[in-house]
Amino acid sequence: MEEKKLDGKTILGFVLITGLMLWMMYNNISEEKKSIAEDAKKAKTEKVEQAKQQAIETAVTAASDSTKAKALQSVLGSFAYSASLPSAKDEVTELKNELLTLKIANKGGYIAEAVVNNFESLHKGSQKPIELIKNNNANFNLQLQTQDNRVLNTKDLYFEPTLAKEGENQVLSMRLKTGENQFLEYRYVLKPNEYMMDFSIRTQGLTSVLNTSKPVDLDWNLKAYRNEKSVSYENRYTDLRYEYEGGKDNSLSAASKLDEKTVEDLTYVAFKQDFFTSILLTDTPIKTAQLKSENLVHDDKVDTVFTKNFSAKLPLEFKGGELSYNMNWYYGPADYKILNKYDKNLDEVMPLGWGIFGWINRYVFIPSYTFLSGFIPHGIAIILFTILVRLVMSPVTYKSYLSQAKMKVLRPEIAEINEKFSKDPMKKQQETMKLYSKAGVNPMAGCLPAFAQIPIFYALFQFFPSMFDLRQKSFLWADDLSSYDSVLKLPFHIPFYGDHVSLFPILASIAIFFYMKMTTGDQAMSTPPQEGMPDMGKIMKIMIYISPIMMLFFFNNYASGLSLYYFISNTITIGIMLVIKNYIIDEKKIHAQIQENKTKDKPQSKFQRKMQEMMEQAEAQKKANQKK
Repeated sequence: MEEKKLDGKTILGFVLITGLMLWMMYNNISEEKKSIAEDAKKAKTEKVEQAKQQAIETAVTAASDSTKAKALQSVLGSFAYSASLPSAKDEVTELKNELLTLKIANKGGYIAEAVVNNFESLHKGSQKPIELIKNNNANFNLQLQTQDNRVLNTKDLYFEPTLAKEGENQVLSMRLKTGENQFLEYRYVLKPNEYMMDFSIRTQGLTSVLNTSKPVDLDWNLKAYRNEKSVSYENRYTDLRYEYEGGKDNSLSAASKLDEKTVEDLTYVAFKQDFFTSILLTDTPIKTAQLKSENLVHDDKVDTVFTKNFSAKLPLEFKGGELSYNMNWYYGPADYKILNKYDKNLDEVMPLGWGIFGWINRYVFIPSYTFLSGFIPHGIAIILFTILVRLVMSPVTYKSYLSQAKMKVLRPEIAEINEKFSKDPMKKQQETMKLYSKAGVNPMAGCLPAFAQIPIFYALFQFFPSMFDLRQKSFLWADDLSSYDSVLKLPFHIPFYGDHVSLFPILASIAIFFYMKMTTGDQAMSTPPQEGMPDMGKIMKIMIYISPIMMLFFFNNYASGLSLYYFISNTITIGIMLVIKNYIIDEKKIHAQIQENKTKDKPQSKFQRKMQEMMEQAEAQKKANQKK
């Protein structure tokens, strides 16, 4: 038997594959080591923090006053004064208006509970109020560095509350004291009928206590509760958004497992939870902020309580040895109309789309729909809104169908050209272009109207998931137009589809099938196959069946209001096209007009002349190559 020898290429390939495998193994090991190191570091930090907190609690609960004072002084230094006051208890102070219920804890001085009144969580029909902060899912902390080299966290320290009234406003002062007139203060001002609350952070008389050479790190964290029917759908629109550099806005990825970013000159950060949001605003821009979003939904059948883990680290700088920051808190609906009225660029928290798409939503769709839904039920408002959109777009539909009709009339002549010049693709292309030019037909005219509808389509795709008004509004069998309309619960889970059957997506899929049968089918018949190119007619015929199936799967977990829109929209479009086909467009007249156009000397457009020149040059080059 002849022995096979390895040639150079085989050896090189073997070396490359081996090197690639070793590199992948090294990366995996490195990532594992990095993950283990990070977990160990995190565990160590948590252990140290727990030890500090335990020491503070032990000192606060010491039996005798002398022992307590000594223990507090040992652990807290100058801040032992605050821990010795009667307010050093695990108690809360409530602020409440018609829209919000807030509870501020003595320990930490931060908001321990934030409830949005008048709205219910839709998670498994729990009928609980919207609790943005509850059961320690949020944390607000300043890390203080003292002159005697201590590192203290305000979340572990006790503030003294003072509740007062200024007119109709509720004012709560939370002070972390080192003496009667030396303190760190959080000041909350809740106004009637407002989701927005004034908030300030300031120090007084702490220059000799705090190390003011470095900024104080403000850490705000929120583990977002699920509030809607579909955790996967809600999680898609739950993200961290922020404003920076004097009005620019951006967001961290809602789809990534983990996204982090360092932002310059930050002016607000929003932890958006689909239809509700928590926002911290500051009048003094944060020079360098660190933002982080961690996705907690890895399996929507298991991870059903929380959606995202948000965190923001905002360094606060001293001015004249003191802290002084005027801020605002917003806890409430992610509603464009409410956010926009504050004139603080908060409407950018809503994912309405960029450029022209956002413009259409802000200045056309939202005002139009708000007007309609102001005096009729939301389901009917969607239908009327859809009718208005389709009527406005009907001229585009007419031009598209007219172009298809012209191409259909020319199809026999194009087929004749294809057969006559079947062995000369260049000549066939030239003759086809001449036919289009003489007949006054633009083969691209059928595509241009479709492109014109893209901004409308995309804007609507962003409009319905962002429309807060649809939440908890029912229509027919759909109990909530902002979520899916389940008519049948399945005993199993279908990948990419779910464990339920939604009826509006089925109706929308049927409507889009017949719509595509009328449009794409005619276009496929009127589009001649080109030499060396895929047969677009066959592709379009396949898409007639694939598109409805894709829509059925994609929209099964989407807002039923959007599916209702597409069902009505495609049904109306079918009706408009039947009217255009049977009562407006006459194919015999179109044929006669085309034949008349052929007898006229119609000057070529610049584009047609350029295409003709390019074809002639290519033909000349081809003949020159054949002679060589």
